[in-house]
Amino acid sequence: MKKVLPYIILHTIVFIYSLGSICSKAAASKDFLSFDWILLYGLVLLSLAVYAILWQQVLKKVPLNTAYANKSVTVIWGMIWGVTVFRETLTPANIIGAVLILAGIILMVTGGKSSDGAVSENGEGTDNE
Repeated sequence: MKKVLPYIILHTIVFIYSLGSICSKAAASKDFLSFDWILLYGLVLLSLAVYAILWQQVLKKVPLNTAYANKSVTVIWGMIWGVTVFRETLTPANIIGAVLILAGIILMVTGGKSSDGAVSENGEGTDNE
């Protein structure tokens, strides 16, 4: 569980980051400087502030290249929010793109590791014979 927890935290952070996009799109339909606009953009700023602080903390536990690869999940969250909150439709190209993003994340996270998870200095899996 110790190895998985930083990734759960990372994806929670990415989820929080994606919530800002909901508020941002909703604010775009409001009158500039109206109460609703200020409230929604305040929520955008809050989500970004929380994200920035937590992102720095998770980088202590997760390699930067892995963290950035996982940040791509934001695109998938955007698709989910578009369908559920804004009633947008998904195209086959959207779905293919999401699958490619997930495949890339999986390759990035698991690439260069041996069956026991050891990684050599050059990023290649090591033989522990």
